[in-house]
Parts: sequence; structure tokens; C-alpha cells
Amino acid sequence: MSGKVNDLLGQIPASKGLPPVHQWNPDFCGNIDMRIARDGTWYYLGTPIGRKAMVKLFSTIIRRDGDDYFLVTPVEKVGISVDDAPFLAVTMEVAGQGDQQVLRMTTLTDDVVEVGDEHPLRIEIDPVTQEPAPYVRVRGNLEALVHRNVFYQLVELGVELEIEGRAWIGVFSCGRCFPIGPVGG
Repeated sequence: MSGKVNDLLGQIPASKGLPPVHQWNPDFCGNIDMRIARDGTWYYLGTPIGRKAMVKLFSTIIRRDGDDYFLVTPVEKVGISVDDAPFLAVTMEVAGQGDQQVLRMTTLTDDVVEVGDEHPLRIEIDPVTQEPAPYVRVRGNLEALVHRNVFYQLVELGVELEIEGRAWIGVFSCGRCFPIGPVGG
């Protein structure tokens, strides 16, 4: 890693839990050549960051302001590029059944969320391909794209329900039903 990235990492206060990036308002220091690909791979200067511990550390200081993403420390804010979502939900555990089931998703960076009011599931439909793109909120206004295999698990758990007079497939978690797609496409 370059000196710029090491300087950024050195500014993160040591603490348990996530740093309070939402409370930090340092000056914007420009963009750095860091990108999070749609598949969850983090790149620096065009090269994948191979150390998972470093990626996990960076993932704790990411913040979204409007449509832009930043790595934020108490003294520095740098822009990064995110192809789709900053996180990727890669596994799902199911506890319980029916409307009492709880869906727990884990991201590539080991964030664990229970789909529910605090971590809602939403589906975007690509207007061109009509392919669904599912997302779950991880924290604040940061989301994880739900990996295709996890989406298939969601579909298997789906139940048919009616929303505004139309048949939908939905999935329950934490007592709430999340629509995942209309019946028949």
C-alpha cells in the first residue's frame, strides 16, 4: 500500500465497534484510486487488495453522502468509487419458519444483519434486462448487494401474497414481509 493509504489507516482511532464516521466532518482531501467492484472486490491503484483484514478495516470507515462514497477519518475525507453497493451479502441463515422466521445475512466483510425494520430488503428491477437486483441495508445509508445464490434462497422461501391487487412473491423476516417480485415476472 502507498503512503497515502497507510496515512489514512493510521488516522483511525482504536476502539471497539464501528468508528462514528457519521460524526466526523473533516475537510475533503480529494479522490483516491480506490474502487469497490460489484462482486465485492476492493481495488487500490487497479490492483485487488488481497488482505481481508485491510478490506475489513476500510469497510468500517466508509460513508455515503448523497450518491458519493468516502473513506472518512477524524482528520481526512477521501472519495472512492463504488460500482454498485459497498458491501456484498454472500451467505444467509434462516431461523424459524413462516412469518416468524428471521433471515440473517453476512457480507464479505463479515458484517451480519438481520433483515427487518433496521435492515430492510429491497429489490430493484433493471429497466433494460428486467433482472432483479436485491439489496439489504447494512448500516446508515450503506447497502449490500445480495449475491445471486442468496437471492435464490430468498425465492425458495417466498410466499405468494397480494399487494395493491397484484400477486407478488414475498419473504418474511422479523415479522415483516418484503416483496421480492411479481408472480409471473
